[in-house]
Amino acid sequence: MSDWRARALRPLKRAASRPGDHHAVRRAAPERSMDPRVGNDRPAESSVIDAAIYVDGRPGTLADTYRSLRDTEKSMAWIGLYRPTEDQLLSLAEEFGLHELAVEDAIVAHQRPKLERYGDTLFVVLRAARYVDDLEEVDFGELHVFVGSDFVLTVRHSEAPNLAVVRSRVEEDPELIANGPEAVLYAILDAVVDGYAPVVAGLQNDIDEIETEVFGGDPKVSRRIYELSREVIEFQRATRPLLGMLEALTAGFEKYGTDEELRRYLRDVEDHATTVVERVDGFRQMLQDILTVNATLVSQAQNEEMKHLTRANYAQNEEVKKISAWAAILFAPTLIGTIYGMNFTDMPELDWMLGYPFAIALMAVVCTSLYLIFKRRDWL
Repeated sequence: MSDWRARALRPLKRAASRPGDHHAVRRAAPERSMDPRVGNDRPAESSVIDAAIYVDGRPGTLADTYRSLRDTEKSMAWIGLYRPTEDQLLSLAEEFGLHELAVEDAIVAHQRPKLERYGDTLFVVLRAARYVDDLEEVDFGELHVFVGSDFVLTVRHSEAPNLAVVRSRVEEDPELIANGPEAVLYAILDAVVDGYAPVVAGLQNDIDEIETEVFGGDPKVSRRIYELSREVIEFQRATRPLLGMLEALTAGFEKYGTDEELRRYLRDVEDHATTVVERVDGFRQMLQDILTVNATLVSQAQNEEMKHLTRANYAQNEEVKKISAWAAILFAPTLIGTIYGMNFTDMPELDWMLGYPFAIALMAVVCTSLYLIFKRRDWL
């Protein structure tokens, strides 16, 4: 048995040495979260959260594992990692002969979904998603899968997807896992795509709520539309590349001699992925339409508000004009009366018998003239 297989199976030895455990050489540790990237001197096994050796499609005993690795090619190793450090991943990469570019992508993470082939090894990047009901938002995860001729290595950088469920499902179907690493890859793809369904339902519910808020006049709806649009765009980036990836796998059916049952399995996954992509595209268009409608409604509301303000200003101006007109009319007699009320000795009108009637008549003429002028200009 080669050195790398012995080192890769060290945690399995401890797991198999427990009293009464004679049937499975797997699960070095339970499926759980571990401290992300703490230190660079930990052994590679510290991030191995699940590992198994399968012989002829069935989990084998420890003795079967050693014998199968030496004498037969019908065996497969499946090792799952959760946020491994750089040294840990490089150690496993050396053992499995992984390409340095793929390993670099797995270390750095934050990669777009893609499928690349490096010799006999297939490197797949997937973006899982789950809908968080309490926060009403989408949580995205990242999964890197290395698929070789006799091994599958998964590297998770987030809680999603839950590969323990995938592993249990595969182990319950010996005929499926008998097809080797390809079967595991297709099961992972199916789990990731099926995990999109609750996200689609959650986004649909959010959009329905937003439509109600838009026509209800909620002033905060614009911000929610923007935030949901960002989530939909991110979801679109996670799902749309899947179609090209699945087409590439389909194109390699004949070349790599894929089992007919796996072909049907992959076509089913492709159908589901296509449905998800179409729904997400529809969500993005719906949000654009809702944003347009909301902008229109906001503009209409602003126009109505401007009309009310204009009417109020107009009414206020009318009142000001009336007040100004009456003030001007009353100012004329006040001015005349003030001048004649000075009672200076040299004012000739003081001794004039018609001086008083003349002043009264002058006031009446001026007031009447001003009234007619303001009335003609609609000030009164």
